[in-house]
Amino acid sequence: MLYYLFDFLDSEFDLMGAGVVKYISFRAGMAVIMSLLITIAWGKRIINYLQRQQVGETIRDLGLKGQMEKNGTPTMGGIIIIAAILFPTILFAKLDNIYVQIMLITLVWMGLVGFVDDYIKVFKKNKAGLKGRFKIGGQVGLGIIVGIMLYSHPDVVVREFDTPVSVRQADNINVEYRDIKSTKTTIPFVKNNDFDYKVLVRWLDRDLTWLVYVVVVILAIMTVSNGANITDGIDGLAAGTSAIIALTLGIFAYLSSNVIWSEYLNIMYLPNSEELVIFCTALVGAAIGFLWYNSFPAQVFMGDTGSLTLGAVIAVLALALRKELLIPVLCGVFILENVSVVMQVLYFKYTRKKFGVGQRIFKMAPLHHHYQLEGYHESKIATRFWLIGVLLAVFSLATLKLR
Repeated sequence: MLYYLFDFLDSEFDLMGAGVVKYISFRAGMAVIMSLLITIAWGKRIINYLQRQQVGETIRDLGLKGQMEKNGTPTMGGIIIIAAILFPTILFAKLDNIYVQIMLITLVWMGLVGFVDDYIKVFKKNKAGLKGRFKIGGQVGLGIIVGIMLYSHPDVVVREFDTPVSVRQADNINVEYRDIKSTKTTIPFVKNNDFDYKVLVRWLDRDLTWLVYVVVVILAIMTVSNGANITDGIDGLAAGTSAIIALTLGIFAYLSSNVIWSEYLNIMYLPNSEELVIFCTALVGAAIGFLWYNSFPAQVFMGDTGSLTLGAVIAVLALALRKELLIPVLCGVFILENVSVVMQVLYFKYTRKKFGVGQRIFKMAPLHHHYQLEGYHESKIATRFWLIGVLLAVFSLATLKLR
Protein backbone atom coordinates (compact mmCIF):
# COMPACT_ATOMS: atom_id res chain seq x y z
CA MET A 1 0.00 0.00 0.00
CA LEU A 2 2.76 2.46 0.88
CA TYR A 3 4.45 1.64 -2.40
CA TYR A 4 1.49 3.01 -4.36
CA LEU A 5 1.14 6.04 -2.09
CA PHE A 6 4.77 7.11 -2.42
CA ASP A 7 4.82 6.28 -6.11
CA PHE A 8 1.87 8.67 -6.54
CA LEU A 9 3.56 11.39 -4.46
CA ASP A 10 6.77 10.98 -6.44
CA SER A 11 5.10 11.09 -9.87
CA GLU A 12 2.55 13.84 -9.16
CA PHE A 13 4.35 16.14 -6.73
CA ASP A 14 7.98 15.12 -7.14
CA LEU A 15 8.17 14.76 -3.35
CA MET A 16 11.76 14.56 -2.17
CA GLY A 17 12.68 11.07 -0.98
CA ALA A 18 9.43 9.45 -2.12
CA GLY A 19 11.17 7.56 -4.91
CA VAL A 20 13.26 5.54 -2.45
CA VAL A 21 10.28 3.27 -1.78
CA LYS A 22 10.68 1.87 -5.29
CA TYR A 23 13.93 0.18 -4.29
CA ILE A 24 13.64 -3.43 -3.18
CA SER A 25 16.49 -2.98 -0.69
CA PHE A 26 14.66 -0.16 1.10
CA ARG A 27 11.32 -1.95 1.24
CA ALA A 28 12.96 -5.21 2.34
CA GLY A 29 14.78 -3.40 5.12
CA MET A 30 11.60 -1.69 6.26
CA ALA A 31 9.71 -5.00 6.17
CA VAL A 32 12.20 -6.77 8.44
CA ILE A 33 12.29 -3.82 10.87
CA MET A 34 8.51 -3.61 11.04
CA SER A 35 8.09 -7.36 11.54
CA LEU A 36 10.63 -7.28 14.37
CA LEU A 37 8.83 -4.37 16.01
CA ILE A 38 5.46 -6.10 15.74
CA THR A 39 6.70 -9.33 17.31
CA ILE A 40 8.71 -7.72 20.08
CA ALA A 41 6.46 -4.73 20.89
CA TRP A 42 3.10 -6.46 20.51
CA GLY A 43 4.20 -9.99 21.31
CA LYS A 44 4.05 -9.48 25.09
CA ARG A 45 0.56 -7.98 24.89
CA ILE A 46 -0.67 -10.94 22.87
CA ILE A 47 0.96 -13.36 25.30
CA ASN A 48 -0.71 -11.62 28.25
CA TYR A 49 -4.05 -11.78 26.44
CA LEU A 50 -3.59 -15.52 25.79
CA GLN A 51 -2.81 -16.01 29.48
CA ARG A 52 -5.94 -14.14 30.53
CA GLN A 53 -7.98 -16.31 28.19
CA GLN A 54 -6.24 -19.38 29.66
CA VAL A 55 -4.99 -20.44 26.24
CA GLY A 56 -2.36 -22.75 27.70
CA GLU A 57 -0.62 -25.82 26.33
CA THR A 58 -1.58 -29.13 27.91
CA ILE A 59 1.61 -31.17 28.12
CA ARG A 60 1.52 -34.95 27.86
CA ASP A 61 4.10 -36.55 30.16
CA LEU A 62 6.69 -38.27 27.95
CA GLY A 63 9.30 -38.56 30.68
CA LEU A 64 11.43 -35.72 29.33
CA LYS A 65 13.37 -33.54 31.74
CA GLY A 66 11.71 -30.17 32.42
CA GLN A 67 8.75 -31.06 30.21
CA MET A 68 5.96 -30.77 32.76
CA GLU A 69 7.19 -27.33 33.84
CA LYS A 70 5.89 -26.04 30.50
CA ASN A 71 2.33 -27.07 31.27
CA GLY A 72 0.04 -24.06 30.89
CA THR A 73 2.45 -22.03 28.76
CA PRO A 74 0.39 -19.90 26.33
CA THR A 75 0.06 -21.42 22.87
CA MET A 76 -1.37 -20.20 19.54
CA GLY A 77 1.51 -17.71 19.42
CA GLY A 78 1.63 -18.30 15.68
CA ILE A 79 -0.84 -15.41 15.53
CA ILE A 80 2.12 -13.14 16.34
CA ILE A 81 4.14 -14.58 13.45
CA ILE A 82 1.28 -14.30 10.97
CA ALA A 83 0.58 -10.67 11.92
CA ALA A 84 4.28 -9.80 11.71
CA ILE A 85 4.44 -11.18 8.16
CA LEU A 86 1.06 -9.98 6.96
CA PHE A 87 1.21 -6.26 7.82
CA PRO A 88 4.72 -5.49 6.46
CA THR A 89 3.91 -7.38 3.26
CA ILE A 90 0.67 -5.45 2.76
CA LEU A 91 2.41 -2.13 3.44
CA PHE A 92 5.62 -2.55 1.46
CA ALA A 93 4.96 -5.09 -1.31
CA LYS A 94 3.11 -4.60 -4.58
CA LEU A 95 -0.27 -6.16 -3.92
CA ASP A 96 -1.04 -6.59 -7.62
CA ASN A 97 1.95 -8.91 -7.93
CA ILE A 98 0.89 -12.54 -8.45
CA TYR A 99 3.67 -13.91 -6.25
CA VAL A 100 2.64 -11.69 -3.35
CA GLN A 101 -0.99 -12.72 -3.80
CA ILE A 102 -0.03 -16.42 -3.71
CA MET A 103 2.01 -15.94 -0.55
CA LEU A 104 -0.77 -14.02 1.21
CA ILE A 105 -3.28 -16.73 0.31
CA THR A 106 -0.89 -19.37 1.68
CA LEU A 107 -0.27 -17.40 4.88
CA VAL A 108 -3.94 -16.84 5.67
CA TRP A 109 -5.16 -20.28 4.49
CA MET A 110 -2.74 -22.34 6.56
CA GLY A 111 -3.00 -19.90 9.43
CA LEU A 112 -6.73 -20.63 9.61
CA VAL A 113 -6.16 -24.40 9.41
CA GLY A 114 -3.62 -24.22 12.23
CA PHE A 115 -5.83 -21.90 14.27
CA VAL A 116 -8.78 -24.30 14.07
CA ASP A 117 -6.48 -27.15 15.11
CA ASP A 118 -5.22 -25.20 18.13
CA TYR A 119 -8.71 -23.98 19.00
CA ILE A 120 -10.00 -27.55 19.23
CA LYS A 121 -7.04 -28.57 21.38
CA VAL A 122 -7.28 -25.65 23.78
CA PHE A 123 -10.95 -24.76 24.05
CA LYS A 124 -12.55 -28.11 23.25
CA LYS A 125 -9.95 -29.91 25.41
CA ASN A 126 -9.35 -32.41 22.61
CA LYS A 127 -5.62 -33.11 22.49
CA ALA A 128 -5.93 -34.73 19.07
CA GLY A 129 -7.03 -31.40 17.61
CA LEU A 130 -8.35 -31.14 14.09
CA LYS A 131 -8.93 -34.57 12.57
CA GLY A 132 -6.16 -35.69 10.25
CA ARG A 133 -8.35 -35.86 7.18
CA PHE A 134 -9.42 -32.24 7.59
CA LYS A 135 -5.85 -31.08 8.17
CA ILE A 136 -4.67 -32.96 5.08
CA GLY A 137 -7.70 -31.63 3.21
CA GLY A 138 -6.62 -28.09 4.05
CA GLN A 139 -3.11 -28.74 2.77
CA VAL A 140 -4.39 -30.43 -0.39
CA GLY A 141 -6.85 -27.59 -1.02
CA LEU A 142 -4.08 -25.03 -0.69
CA GLY A 143 -1.86 -27.11 -2.98
CA ILE A 144 -4.53 -27.18 -5.68
CA ILE A 145 -5.05 -23.40 -5.51
CA VAL A 146 -1.33 -22.59 -5.49
CA GLY A 147 -0.55 -25.17 -8.17
CA ILE A 148 -3.19 -23.86 -10.56
CA MET A 149 -2.17 -20.23 -9.98
CA LEU A 150 1.52 -20.94 -10.59
CA TYR A 151 0.74 -23.07 -13.61
CA SER A 152 -1.82 -20.89 -15.36
CA HIS A 153 -1.26 -17.25 -14.40
CA PRO A 154 0.25 -15.27 -17.31
CA ASP A 155 2.67 -13.37 -15.05
CA VAL A 156 4.37 -16.54 -13.77
CA VAL A 157 6.95 -16.93 -16.52
CA VAL A 158 10.60 -17.49 -17.26
CA ARG A 159 12.14 -14.68 -19.33
CA GLU A 160 14.74 -15.54 -21.96
CA PHE A 161 16.79 -12.93 -23.82
CA ASP A 162 17.90 -13.21 -27.44
CA THR A 163 21.16 -11.45 -26.61
CA PRO A 164 23.11 -11.64 -23.33
CA VAL A 165 22.47 -8.74 -20.97
CA SER A 166 26.19 -7.95 -20.80
CA VAL A 167 26.26 -7.41 -24.57
CA ARG A 168 23.13 -5.25 -24.40
CA GLN A 169 24.67 -3.02 -21.75
CA ALA A 170 28.01 -2.74 -23.55
CA ASP A 171 26.49 -1.83 -26.92
CA ASN A 172 23.55 0.16 -25.50
CA ILE A 173 21.01 -1.66 -27.64
CA ASN A 174 17.54 -2.98 -27.05
CA VAL A 175 17.29 -6.73 -26.77
CA GLU A 176 14.25 -8.77 -27.57
CA TYR A 177 13.08 -11.26 -24.98
CA ARG A 178 10.51 -14.00 -24.65
CA ASP A 179 8.34 -14.67 -21.60
CA ILE A 180 7.85 -18.43 -21.58
CA LYS A 181 5.11 -20.27 -19.72
CA SER A 182 6.63 -23.51 -18.53
CA THR A 183 6.85 -25.89 -15.61
CA LYS A 184 10.62 -25.81 -15.61
CA THR A 185 12.38 -26.15 -12.31
CA THR A 186 15.98 -26.35 -11.13
CA ILE A 187 17.88 -29.56 -10.44
CA PRO A 188 20.66 -28.86 -7.92
CA PHE A 189 24.24 -30.01 -8.59
CA VAL A 190 23.58 -30.60 -12.31
CA LYS A 191 25.30 -28.55 -15.04
CA ASN A 192 22.36 -28.22 -17.42
CA ASN A 193 20.03 -28.04 -14.49
CA ASP A 194 16.64 -27.23 -16.01
CA PHE A 195 13.98 -29.88 -15.66
CA ASP A 196 10.48 -29.66 -17.12
CA TYR A 197 7.68 -31.68 -15.53
CA LYS A 198 6.28 -32.06 -19.04
CA VAL A 199 8.87 -34.81 -19.56
CA LEU A 200 7.00 -37.03 -17.11
CA VAL A 201 3.84 -37.09 -19.24
CA ARG A 202 5.13 -36.77 -22.78
CA TRP A 203 4.37 -40.45 -23.43
CA LEU A 204 0.66 -39.81 -22.87
CA ASP A 205 -1.79 -38.86 -25.62
CA ARG A 206 -3.06 -35.93 -23.51
CA ASP A 207 -1.03 -33.16 -21.92
CA LEU A 208 -1.46 -33.70 -18.19
CA THR A 209 1.49 -31.57 -17.14
CA TRP A 210 -0.81 -29.39 -15.03
CA LEU A 211 -1.93 -32.42 -13.03
CA VAL A 212 1.62 -33.59 -12.36
CA TYR A 213 2.62 -30.09 -11.32
CA VAL A 214 -0.32 -29.70 -8.93
CA VAL A 215 0.57 -33.06 -7.33
CA VAL A 216 4.17 -31.87 -6.86
CA VAL A 217 2.90 -28.68 -5.22
CA ILE A 218 0.62 -30.63 -2.87
CA LEU A 219 3.42 -33.03 -1.86
CA ALA A 220 5.85 -30.16 -1.23
CA ILE A 221 3.37 -28.27 0.96
CA MET A 222 2.40 -31.36 2.95
CA THR A 223 6.00 -32.47 3.47
CA VAL A 224 7.43 -29.16 4.64
CA SER A 225 4.34 -28.07 6.58
CA ASN A 226 4.17 -31.33 8.54
CA GLY A 227 7.95 -31.30 8.96
CA ALA A 228 7.85 -27.84 10.53
CA ASN A 229 4.97 -28.96 12.74
CA ILE A 230 6.94 -31.96 14.01
CA THR A 231 10.08 -29.84 14.50
CA ASP A 232 8.21 -27.49 16.82
CA GLY A 233 8.82 -29.70 19.84
CA ILE A 234 11.44 -27.78 21.81
CA ASP A 235 11.84 -24.08 22.51
CA GLY A 236 12.99 -22.01 19.55
CA LEU A 237 13.80 -24.87 17.20
CA ALA A 238 11.14 -24.34 14.52
CA ALA A 239 11.32 -20.53 14.61
CA GLY A 240 15.11 -20.38 14.37
CA THR A 241 15.26 -22.96 11.59
CA SER A 242 12.53 -21.13 9.65
CA ALA A 243 14.44 -17.84 9.89
CA ILE A 244 17.53 -19.45 8.35
CA ILE A 245 15.55 -21.03 5.52
CA ALA A 246 13.60 -17.81 4.82
CA LEU A 247 16.80 -15.76 4.62
CA THR A 248 18.24 -18.22 2.11
CA LEU A 249 15.07 -18.12 0.01
CA GLY A 250 15.18 -14.32 0.13
CA ILE A 251 18.67 -14.43 -1.40
CA PHE A 252 17.43 -16.81 -4.10
CA ALA A 253 14.49 -14.47 -4.77
CA TYR A 254 16.78 -11.48 -5.19
CA LEU A 255 19.17 -13.30 -7.52
CA SER A 256 16.39 -14.86 -9.61
CA SER A 257 14.65 -11.50 -10.07
CA ASN A 258 17.82 -9.60 -10.99
CA VAL A 259 18.60 -9.83 -14.69
CA ILE A 260 22.34 -9.30 -14.23
CA TRP A 261 22.83 -11.80 -11.41
CA SER A 262 20.61 -14.40 -13.06
CA GLU A 263 22.69 -14.19 -16.24
CA TYR A 264 25.98 -14.30 -14.34
CA LEU A 265 24.92 -17.35 -12.32
CA ASN A 266 23.16 -18.91 -15.31
CA ILE A 267 19.89 -19.37 -13.45
CA MET A 268 16.32 -18.76 -14.57
CA TYR A 269 15.32 -15.11 -14.63
CA LEU A 270 11.89 -14.78 -13.02
CA PRO A 271 10.40 -11.33 -13.69
CA ASN A 272 8.21 -9.88 -10.92
CA SER A 273 9.60 -12.31 -8.32
CA GLU A 274 11.56 -9.51 -6.63
CA GLU A 275 8.50 -8.84 -4.47
CA LEU A 276 9.13 -12.19 -2.78
CA VAL A 277 12.18 -10.57 -1.18
CA ILE A 278 9.78 -8.37 0.80
CA PHE A 279 7.82 -11.39 2.00
CA CYS A 280 11.00 -13.31 2.88
CA THR A 281 12.47 -10.47 4.93
CA ALA A 282 9.17 -10.04 6.77
CA LEU A 283 9.25 -13.78 7.50
CA VAL A 284 12.83 -13.56 8.76
CA GLY A 285 11.96 -10.66 11.05
CA ALA A 286 8.84 -12.41 12.35
CA ALA A 287 10.71 -15.65 13.12
CA ILE A 288 13.63 -13.91 14.82
CA GLY A 289 11.32 -11.60 16.76
CA PHE A 290 9.25 -14.57 17.90
CA LEU A 291 12.45 -16.11 19.32
CA TRP A 292 12.49 -13.21 21.80
CA TYR A 293 9.66 -14.98 23.60
CA ASN A 294 10.02 -18.54 22.28
CA SER A 295 13.68 -19.24 23.06
CA PHE A 296 14.35 -21.27 26.20
CA PRO A 297 12.57 -20.95 28.54
CA ALA A 298 9.65 -20.26 26.23
CA GLN A 299 7.03 -17.73 27.28
CA VAL A 300 4.79 -18.78 24.39
CA PHE A 301 4.48 -21.62 21.89
CA MET A 302 3.60 -21.01 18.26
CA GLY A 303 1.23 -23.98 18.14
CA ASP A 304 -0.02 -25.40 14.86
CA THR A 305 -1.15 -21.87 13.97
CA GLY A 306 2.51 -21.02 13.50
CA SER A 307 4.26 -24.27 12.61
CA LEU A 308 1.89 -25.43 9.87
CA THR A 309 1.90 -21.93 8.39
CA LEU A 310 5.68 -21.54 8.45
CA GLY A 311 6.16 -24.86 6.69
CA ALA A 312 3.55 -24.06 4.04
CA VAL A 313 4.91 -20.61 3.18
CA ILE A 314 8.46 -21.98 2.95
CA ALA A 315 7.31 -24.71 0.56
CA VAL A 316 5.37 -22.25 -1.64
CA LEU A 317 8.32 -19.84 -1.69
CA ALA A 318 10.56 -22.65 -2.94
CA LEU A 319 7.99 -23.58 -5.59
CA ALA A 320 7.56 -19.99 -6.76
CA LEU A 321 11.34 -19.63 -7.10
CA ARG A 322 11.54 -23.01 -8.88
CA LYS A 323 13.76 -24.42 -6.17
CA GLU A 324 11.43 -27.14 -4.88
CA LEU A 325 13.93 -29.90 -5.71
CA LEU A 326 16.30 -28.19 -3.28
CA ILE A 327 13.85 -28.65 -0.40
CA PRO A 328 15.49 -31.88 0.88
CA VAL A 329 18.72 -29.92 1.37
CA LEU A 330 17.52 -26.45 2.38
CA CYS A 331 14.77 -27.80 4.65
CA GLY A 332 16.94 -30.70 5.78
CA VAL A 333 16.18 -30.19 9.47
CA PHE A 334 12.42 -30.39 8.84
CA ILE A 335 12.85 -33.41 6.56
CA LEU A 336 15.12 -35.20 9.03
CA GLU A 337 12.64 -34.72 11.85
CA ASN A 338 9.84 -35.99 9.60
CA VAL A 339 11.83 -39.00 8.42
CA SER A 340 12.81 -39.94 11.97
CA VAL A 341 9.13 -40.31 12.89
CA VAL A 342 8.37 -42.37 9.79
CA MET A 343 11.38 -44.63 10.38
CA GLN A 344 10.46 -45.12 14.02
CA VAL A 345 6.86 -46.06 13.27
CA LEU A 346 7.67 -48.36 10.34
CA TYR A 347 10.49 -50.15 12.18
CA PHE A 348 8.35 -50.60 15.29
CA LYS A 349 5.51 -52.13 13.26
CA TYR A 350 7.91 -54.34 11.29
CA THR A 351 9.68 -55.73 14.38
CA ARG A 352 6.40 -56.25 16.22
CA LYS A 353 5.04 -58.25 13.30
CA LYS A 354 8.23 -60.27 12.87
CA PHE A 355 9.36 -60.78 16.46
CA GLY A 356 6.17 -60.13 18.43
CA VAL A 357 7.77 -57.20 20.25
CA GLY A 358 8.18 -53.77 18.71
CA GLN A 359 11.67 -52.29 18.69
CA ARG A 360 12.82 -48.71 18.19
CA ILE A 361 15.60 -47.09 16.20
CA PHE A 362 15.62 -43.97 18.36
CA LYS A 363 14.92 -43.61 22.06
CA MET A 364 12.05 -41.36 21.04
CA ALA A 365 10.89 -39.70 17.85
CA PRO A 366 11.04 -37.05 16.49
CA LEU A 367 14.81 -36.79 16.58
CA HIS A 368 15.12 -33.86 18.99
CA HIS A 369 13.40 -35.93 21.71
CA HIS A 370 15.97 -38.69 21.18
CA TYR A 371 18.74 -36.25 22.08
CA GLN A 372 16.77 -35.02 25.07
CA LEU A 373 16.70 -38.59 26.41
CA GLU A 374 20.43 -38.78 25.70
CA GLY A 375 20.82 -36.04 28.29
CA TYR A 376 21.30 -32.96 26.09
CA HIS A 377 19.66 -29.73 27.23
CA GLU A 378 17.01 -28.56 24.79
CA SER A 379 18.69 -25.18 24.26
CA LYS A 380 21.85 -27.00 23.17
CA ILE A 381 19.82 -29.23 20.83
CA ALA A 382 18.10 -26.21 19.28
CA THR A 383 21.40 -24.37 18.81
CA ARG A 384 23.06 -27.34 17.16
CA PHE A 385 20.12 -27.91 14.87
CA TRP A 386 20.31 -24.22 13.92
CA LEU A 387 23.98 -24.71 13.05
CA ILE A 388 23.05 -27.66 10.87
CA GLY A 389 20.42 -25.43 9.26
CA VAL A 390 23.06 -22.76 8.55
CA LEU A 391 25.37 -25.35 6.96
CA LEU A 392 22.52 -26.65 4.80
CA ALA A 393 21.65 -23.07 3.80
CA VAL A 394 25.23 -22.35 2.76
CA PHE A 395 25.33 -25.63 0.87
CA SER A 396 22.07 -24.70 -0.86
CA LEU A 397 23.50 -21.34 -1.95
CA ALA A 398 26.61 -23.12 -3.16
CA THR A 399 24.47 -25.04 -5.65
CA LEU A 400 24.35 -21.81 -7.67
CA LYS A 401 27.93 -22.56 -8.74
CA LEU A 402 28.41 -26.23 -7.85
CA ARG A 403 27.21 -28.01 -10.98
